[in-house]
Amino acid sequence: MLTIGQLASYAGVTVRAVRHYHQIGLLPEPERDASGYRRYGATAVVSLIKIRTLAEAGVPLSRIGTMLAADASSFAAAIDRIDRHLSEEIQRLEASRKQIAQLAAGDSASLPPEVISYLGRLRDIGASERMVQAERDGWILIAARWPDHIRTWIPVKVAQLRDERIVRLYRVLSEALDSDRVDDRLLEEAADIMVALAEEAEAAGEVEGPPEGEDDELPFDLLDALADEADPRAQRLRDLMRKRGWSGWNRTERVTERGLFSRG
Repeated sequence: MLTIGQLASYAGVTVRAVRHYHQIGLLPEPERDASGYRRYGATAVVSLIKIRTLAEAGVPLSRIGTMLAADASSFAAAIDRIDRHLSEEIQRLEASRKQIAQLAAGDSASLPPEVISYLGRLRDIGASERMVQAERDGWILIAARWPDHIRTWIPVKVAQLRDERIVRLYRVLSEALDSDRVDDRLLEEAADIMVALAEEAEAAGEVEGPPEGEDDELPFDLLDALADEADPRAQRLRDLMRKRGWSGWNRTERVTERGLFSRG
């Protein structure tokens, strides 16, 4: 006859595990002998080894009791169900590993590959990591609302990087964001570039807004709010643009004399 310590050692589990199995009714608890100790026989050893084996195979403790009492065919069916469940769990974990790998590389699992590639282009033109992170968060908002339009928009954004003014804008904003203080010189230059680009787009009849056929302003409001929450210089930049007759941060619009917005 074995003590609880000897039983646990023989079956390869801890004494604490044995007591837990007693508590949940998985392993019968023997009566104490005349000396006050609980003694375990060979049957308890076999039962405990079976419990340990099933638990290590991933079978939930809540199912082990039923499986131990099942006949051969019922036991095999239960094992098959558990195997299918484990296969599904393995697939889920593999998908999670891929997402974790993307995050570890500094990319977001919330973004399509086209955007990830575009963010790499921003790094190539000299945008700071803080600037790239701000762009990434903005694209997360856009991709969540208009995922089907990403493949159309990204080539346009990439083509815009051939414009030296836009390259300069990203570099100026990067320098401003990385500075420990508000540098109005940099923000003034950024505002001048953005207004020049907005006036050029207005002259060409290019209107910024939601995709054709949709009337959803919320993503643009969220983009402005995201910029404000990330850095107070975003609001300062919008103030400088307003002085030049334009509003917005992610979508520039001309300000009317009454202070209302129009799209030209």
